[in-house]
Amino acid sequence: MIGFLRGKLLAKAPPQLLLDVHGVGYEIEAPMTTFYDLPQIGEEISLHTHLVVRDDAHILFGFGSEQDRSLFRLLIRVNGVGPKMALTILSGLSAEEFSRCIDNSDAPALVRLPGVGKKTAERLIIEMRDRLPGLQDRTSSAEGAGGAVASPHNPKQEAISALIALGYKAQDANRMVQNSAEEGSSCEEIIRAALQGAGRK
Repeated sequence: MIGFLRGKLLAKAPPQLLLDVHGVGYEIEAPMTTFYDLPQIGEEISLHTHLVVRDDAHILFGFGSEQDRSLFRLLIRVNGVGPKMALTILSGLSAEEFSRCIDNSDAPALVRLPGVGKKTAERLIIEMRDRLPGLQDRTSSAEGAGGAVASPHNPKQEAISALIALGYKAQDANRMVQNSAEEGSSCEEIIRAALQGAGRK
């Protein structure tokens, strides 16, 4: 099991990034909460990782904090929640926001996330309520975070592509970006604004 990686950030196209670890390139999928804190391309980062082994692929997921990885591992143990949905949940809500949703039985906030229906939201609230207290004691500090994010050639289009990859329909992703994008914003800033806007509805 690969549990931790430190290396040079070679590329980032949310929700995927490429990490060079001593000459080996690791393709990693990460939630937007991790992308928000990534440094510029070429700088060194450290990620807590979780490897998902399937018949047709080995998928490596990366997280900027141990707390996020722990929450991811708790989420994929919930019936009906796979790695992709867990990644979407972590992209739309921070660990603290998710905990508040569970504590307050706020199913509507969970249903606003793509792919999360009413029954799944209710199941999350029931199953996660007893599992979350232990999560609060874990560290949430991220190694290698900080630094300005390099602006992509087309931040709006990359933001739309990232939202689609997270489970939003193309039409919804386009509307969210157009309503949230400000001139000069990076891809990560646009996605953050779009997700925050969706969460307020």
